[in-house]
Amino acid sequence: MSTPHISSKKNDFSDIVLMPGDPLRAKYIAENYLNNFQQINKVRLMLAYTGFYKNKKISVMSHGIGIPSATLYVRELINEYKVKKIIRIGTCGAVREDVNLRDIVIGMGACTDSKINRIKFKNHDFSAIADFKMICKTMHIAKKLNVNIRVGNFFTTDSFYNDDQETLEILQKYHILGVDMETAGIYGVTSELMVKAISICTVSDHIIKKESLSSKDRESSFNSMIHIALESTL
Repeated sequence: MSTPHISSKKNDFSDIVLMPGDPLRAKYIAENYLNNFQQINKVRLMLAYTGFYKNKKISVMSHGIGIPSATLYVRELINEYKVKKIIRIGTCGAVREDVNLRDIVIGMGACTDSKINRIKFKNHDFSAIADFKMICKTMHIAKKLNVNIRVGNFFTTDSFYNDDQETLEILQKYHILGVDMETAGIYGVTSELMVKAISICTVSDHIIKKESLSSKDRESSFNSMIHIALESTL
């Protein structure tokens, strides 16, 4: 079995897949958190691995940047490899004054400037939301690990380089918790195909304060998010 974008065999993937955007972060997770892992995809260098976390079979695969890339891989994982849970572990920006660098945030829902969900929903608004039980499990794990996590609304944008001040003011007005480029699309696909999904992000940039994490800070901050995501699969 293979797709135009994934060369893995039928049973290579677990039914739970952690999905960072960056292929090298997928490699990092496999090498540092999984036992007896194997690389199962390298088509277009979109790396995927399957191994074991505390005897639980787990896969990790990068989804690239933006809704088109992310939804392509999520759809193929679900349709062709029977994946049942998607856990996005990525980065996001912040616009709220009470959100800081290194904060871990969960997108309970995600509004968007993309038309991808409207196209499939007869040009009506679609509420792109996470799986409630996955949110509850993740929050429970975070509490046990004494890690504070915020839950709220994301804004998923098609444009990384956008300094439209009016849009930023609207995002602040509506108390948007995180700004990313994938969550609304992932939630749309998983809702359509009746599987579970959650988007967990570390705040790497504050758009209003013009702050960002260094490469070293990103690695250490992401470890906490990765640990929580993996523990939530048990």
